[in-house]
Amino acid sequence: MRKNLLRRKQVEAITGLSRSSIYAKMEKGTFPKSIKLSTRSVGWLESEVIEWIDQRINDSRTNNEAQI
Repeated sequence: MRKNLLRRKQVEAITGLSRSSIYAKMEKGTFPKSIKLSTRSVGWLESEVIEWIDQRINDSRTNNEAQI
């Protein structure tokens, strides 16, 4: 199975999060960890980022339905 890596700018574009928000969420354990690619570059597994987005959508829908 092929695994796609996303660079930080791609993660920012897909999630709508800023660089600082991404790293803060990673530090708190609420965002997928990055993968070190070289001494100055990191990437994220696309599947993990998409899963994180899907969970945010699910949580949002579940919470909104419970409040109605």
